[in-house]
Amino acid sequence: MDVSNFLENFIRKESLFKNKSILQSSYNPDEIMHRDEQINNIAKVLAPALRQERPSNLFIYGKTGSGKTLSVHATIKQIQTLAQREGIPIKFIYINCKLKKVADTEYRLVAEITRHFGKSIPPTGLPTDEVYNIFYKALDQEKQTVILVLDEIDQLVKKIGDEVIYNLTRINTELKNAQLCLLGISNDIMFADNLDPRVKSSLSEEELVFPSYNALQIQDILKVRSQDAIKDGILEEGVIPKCAAYAAREHGDARRALELLRVAVELAERKGLVKITTKELDEAEEKIEKDRVLDIITTQPKQFQLVLYSILLLYDQRKQQNIIFTGEIYLLYKELCAKVNLRPLTQRRVSDVIAEFDLLGIINAKVISKGRYGRTREVSVVTNDTLNAKIKSLLEGALQLG
Repeated sequence: MDVSNFLENFIRKESLFKNKSILQSSYNPDEIMHRDEQINNIAKVLAPALRQERPSNLFIYGKTGSGKTLSVHATIKQIQTLAQREGIPIKFIYINCKLKKVADTEYRLVAEITRHFGKSIPPTGLPTDEVYNIFYKALDQEKQTVILVLDEIDQLVKKIGDEVIYNLTRINTELKNAQLCLLGISNDIMFADNLDPRVKSSLSEEELVFPSYNALQIQDILKVRSQDAIKDGILEEGVIPKCAAYAAREHGDARRALELLRVAVELAERKGLVKITTKELDEAEEKIEKDRVLDIITTQPKQFQLVLYSILLLYDQRKQQNIIFTGEIYLLYKELCAKVNLRPLTQRRVSDVIAEFDLLGIINAKVISKGRYGRTREVSVVTNDTLNAKIKSLLEGALQLG
């Protein structure tokens, strides 16, 4: 293929998009659809800050793409507008805990928060207690209410434990001028149940659950966004309902629906089409699924990668019987740990890792009882052979297995 010809043609052709960014996850729409009740509830919890009273800590959870972060940003925007107009000292700090080098250690998280007060802290080198002291002083310099939003707070706890949450929720006892309110957002509905009881009681003063969107609500969101994002007459009838149905099946993830529509249009552009049919949608679904699985796997810790590699090796050995048990996985995993000089996790922890891969939709892990011998998991592989080969190759590279 002559790439220069393709690029020449591409630049001359009119885009099928009016504004592609409207379909991207970073886009903040002016109107958040089907979330009035949730936005009102967030506003009610945070409103005391407008009277310079400390709001209760708030914990919000719900599945991915249920509008949690968008609703929080929309509420914050309205409170900020009012606070600026009335001269009320309210400061919002938003941190996405999934970002690397921002919240992967307690030191880095507290340093990142402190930077929002104009204090420069080196990436490493100071004792953590010293970083906390700099943070306390910066925070307490003036009379203000600080609302700290920790998005994907479950990722933070997974990486560094829940002691940092406890320290942040107890900070008000140290402050003379300022006051801190913590707002945690999590995709993991079970997250709060696994916290240390003292952390849970101080974090979850108020809780708010976001329901998943249903297919009709997702259709509404897609219709409104696509009007401004995609040129008229491009989408064939049936594309939006099918796109919404795909996303509703995936726990009502509106973000996924928007991504699916965007990728379908991109695929159509690459083929030189001027219409998007359900065929392009099916291709987009397949591409996203493959990219999602590979992305998840590359970001997992090495221990997790070894567990998955063990499952795929066992699956390859016995294609006729696609059922593998936890005990078998653990034995092979331990052998592989010795091979790559990794200290093996306990069998119970490996069982938890298998359950996480099940939640991610990479495998199917069914708990079965063996009577007085306890419980085990029946594991089966749900990804197709082509993708499995790609995953295995990727893992062999990451783990330096040959």
